[in-house]
Amino acid sequence: MNGYRVVRFLVAGLMLLVVSACGETPIDVKALKSQPKKYVGSDTCKMCHLEHYDSWKMTLHSRMMQDAQKNRDVIVTELDPAHIRADLEKIKDKLKIPVDKFYIPKVEDVKYTVGSQWKQRYLVEKDGNLIFAPIQYNLESHRWVNYNEDKWEKKLWFNDCGGCHATGVDLEKKTFVEPGVACEACHGKGSWHAALPKTEVFEKRATIINPAKLTMGAAVQICGSCHNRGKATKHKTAEWAVGYEPGKALEAYFKSTSFGAGDIKHLYANEFSMGHHQQYIDWSLSIHAKEGVTCTSCHYVHQIGVPPTRSQTLSAGSKQCLTCHVQVNNNQAHSIHSFANCIGCHMPKIATSAESGDIHSHVFVPLLPRDTLANPVIPNSCETCHKHKGQDLKKLQAAFDALTVLPKPVGSQVKVEMPPPAPKPAPKKVEAPKPAPEAPKAAAPAPATVAPEHPKAAPKEGEKK
Repeated sequence: MNGYRVVRFLVAGLMLLVVSACGETPIDVKALKSQPKKYVGSDTCKMCHLEHYDSWKMTLHSRMMQDAQKNRDVIVTELDPAHIRADLEKIKDKLKIPVDKFYIPKVEDVKYTVGSQWKQRYLVEKDGNLIFAPIQYNLESHRWVNYNEDKWEKKLWFNDCGGCHATGVDLEKKTFVEPGVACEACHGKGSWHAALPKTEVFEKRATIINPAKLTMGAAVQICGSCHNRGKATKHKTAEWAVGYEPGKALEAYFKSTSFGAGDIKHLYANEFSMGHHQQYIDWSLSIHAKEGVTCTSCHYVHQIGVPPTRSQTLSAGSKQCLTCHVQVNNNQAHSIHSFANCIGCHMPKIATSAESGDIHSHVFVPLLPRDTLANPVIPNSCETCHKHKGQDLKKLQAAFDALTVLPKPVGSQVKVEMPPPAPKPAPKKVEAPKPAPEAPKAAAPAPATVAPEHPKAAPKEGEKK
């Protein structure tokens, strides 16, 4: 009996220890939700969602903006003034100020880096504002180019870019919670969610945005809040969606730019993008948008493991397209040498991030030579391929037209006289079945008969009677 009591005591003590370790003290949910939501940062999120945090750290979002004061290694190249000016000298005819007038920051002056895949820019502090230095390093071509060299000191990062390079930006206070596109950029402010204990399962879920559980029309606008270009509607000068939060209607906070509205710098006359971070503008024009195929139909936001492609697509290259568009033939336009290369024609590289034509169009429509013939400023899919670069556009279009038309039948029509069809036999009449004959009744048994006695013969003479 004493041993049983000891076991009970130990179990009760263990349970008390577990509850104490959890630290989940009772919380007044109503009082908590009466307070405004606040940003808490990804370091808070990772305490419960470590796998998601680790997968996010593998994405471009987490590396959008990095703190160069904490980690100098985020600067991907040397800031060598001689090398930088030598590269600028090669393009001096395009520059708006002399090469020797360029400001080149020292490593210790760089507060943050922006970008690390196509290009990298460098934020420095001047008069209490973060601003981009007037130089940019292009990673693929390994060269330095200019960036807003004539007005760089007037281009305020908080106003022009802040809300899409960092999370929890306060435009008026010129502060942010953390650099990069972090958890709360897509899931919303997390203070309520983080404060509620795990035992408040349903209340906890209701205090955070899960884009996967939004309607697709609302979820895609989270991507569109940054993969876009235009003006804020809630702020006079900002160029990002000030006030927008995940799950809200984007157009209430942001107005996209367009060629029709006069933006000839970032869009072609057919409204296709020529500038970077404008995929949402392109997608809005596409049949994908009309049919409900959204960003996450092709791209993942974060997942465990090394990304299979630099653009974080679910499959590599045109394999991504073929997961939906089943290949059924290779005739007509699909009979050319780029057959099965969906991206080459339907997503031509006509937009610019670092170098001209280094990112794909997202309208998903082939641009033909006739588009360029109609407006020479508009590029075409054919000439983005090295094979057709600089070829005669009329001949290219004629070759394409020839492929898209099936050949007409040749010869004359052969008339064949067919014998008349044999007459069909008349249908047989189906007679009603005759009733089966009744079985004959059994005859009554005949009465028993008694055989008559035969008369005895008369005795012969001499016999005794």
